[in-house]
Amino acid sequence: MPELLRFEALGHRFPDGGRGLEGITLAVSDGEFLIVAGRNGSGKTLLMRHAVGLAKPSEGRVLFRGKPVRDELKAVRAAVGYVFQDADAQMIGRTAAEDVAFGPANLRLPPDEIGKRTRAALDAADLAWAGDRSPDTLSGGERRRLAVAGVLAMEPECVILDEPFANLDYPSIRSTLSLIAGIHRAGRTVVLLTHELEKVLAHATRLVVMDAGRIAFDGDPDAFPKGDFERYGLVDPWRRPERRSDLSWL
Repeated sequence: MPELLRFEALGHRFPDGGRGLEGITLAVSDGEFLIVAGRNGSGKTLLMRHAVGLAKPSEGRVLFRGKPVRDELKAVRAAVGYVFQDADAQMIGRTAAEDVAFGPANLRLPPDEIGKRTRAALDAADLAWAGDRSPDTLSGGERRRLAVAGVLAMEPECVILDEPFANLDYPSIRSTLSLIAGIHRAGRTVVLLTHELEKVLAHATRLVVMDAGRIAFDGDPDAFPKGDFERYGLVDPWRRPERRSDLSWL
């Protein structure tokens, strides 16, 4: 499949000299459902912030469709949607519909197109009923789906989701996961950052495990050594299931 993103020998050094990323070489292809897993502080969020130009490499480079991300920021941010772990950080509209419409409006699209995209994104997120509601009145799971809807309204090629199940209850996890699985079925690339593999690993086409700013594993999820999950700060999802298809909360 064609490459969407490529990280080449990427390194990131913090102002105090500490290493956040070191020697990361990784390609993300069109149509993948890529899970990037690792303990808190492993570098998975920092890595993907580089993908959309929210962080600047100390070494190496990041490419979007073969061109440096830093030179293609407008195209990158139209094609790659990023849903932050803190969904509330992305809430800026007085109503859910206004919030979702913000991105398309910034593209200076015609009003009819903005409305069309807004309705379609709210419907995809099962929030069509909430268009006139204030985001503050929605539950945690509904706000998480609203953040995803805001990204979908931009009609991106790829959606990156940072710990999308954080602080959600069981029904909210299921509804969020259903939305994410639907995004992938629709043909978009999905990159999901998580340490909760037991909820979502069944949906992955590829697994990357990070540790201390480096890639410890990159490949078929079934090929990851089943005894190594706890070594990298992850709950072993294979404690009870016998098949990877069981590793989904849907």
